[in-house]
Amino acid sequence: MKIAFIGLGAMGRAMATNLVRNGHDVSAWTRSGRTLAGVTTLEIPDKAFEGDVVLTILSDDTAVRSVIVDPDLLSRAKSGVIHVMMSTISVAFSRELTALHNQAGVAFVASPVLGRPDVAADGALQILTGGDPTHLARLVPVFEILSKRIWPMGDKPWGAHAAKIACNMMITMAIEAMAEAVVLTEANGVAREVFFDLILNTLFGSRSYQVYSKNITNRVYEPGFRAALGLKDLRLATEAGAATGRELPMLAAIFGQMGEAIDAGHGEKDWSIVAAQTLGEADKNS
Repeated sequence: MKIAFIGLGAMGRAMATNLVRNGHDVSAWTRSGRTLAGVTTLEIPDKAFEGDVVLTILSDDTAVRSVIVDPDLLSRAKSGVIHVMMSTISVAFSRELTALHNQAGVAFVASPVLGRPDVAADGALQILTGGDPTHLARLVPVFEILSKRIWPMGDKPWGAHAAKIACNMMITMAIEAMAEAVVLTEANGVAREVFFDLILNTLFGSRSYQVYSKNITNRVYEPGFRAALGLKDLRLATEAGAATGRELPMLAAIFGQMGEAIDAGHGEKDWSIVAAQTLGEADKNS
């Protein structure tokens, strides 16, 4: 397939490399002008919509709007192209994009992912999908190269984005849970590595607990996933929660705690820096 990327950060580079390795014709447009071996550089983002598939991986709603919506790229898209929104965007914006694509007659699906750049490099991402099953079926050969498993979240693109936001919300809650547990256990003479050995081998053995317990144990919070982006995703979760009319007290608490870590100057640290904020160790990671 002719596959184009809009955005080529750490995740995008890993995915593009895997697709090139598997024989696809890959091109990319980036705001930074970043290039990658084996990937054709596009001078303008319009060119991305001239192939078979466009994979958009930009940082947030504002970036997607400025690159794709405001210049009206959809009106110039080639017939038959599928636009795949891999960015973590708001549920409301995902709904808006779905309507705009329908109006322009451009196929649109969501496929946000779970996994860090090292997982992407191994082709072992977890891909959440939302959209028309016919379009998604055409993308299976692409997704199978990039992922360990594909998780259908229904036929609405915004369902996949809601699921991704919820997953990131739960990861931050897990980080905060570990930090608060360490407050209790260390105050009573239990070393954090001893406590984490217990929980990883009994109650909580998931990848999130494995990865972020190491950060907390070693007191090292290098990204990873930047805290500033973590706060953005918690804001998206807060907005989505408000739209339901229900209170989400755990979300409100972790949103506030992550905001405090950002305000303390740790936006470029890994988002697990929120644990150091709770443990009173954040200043040591300045």
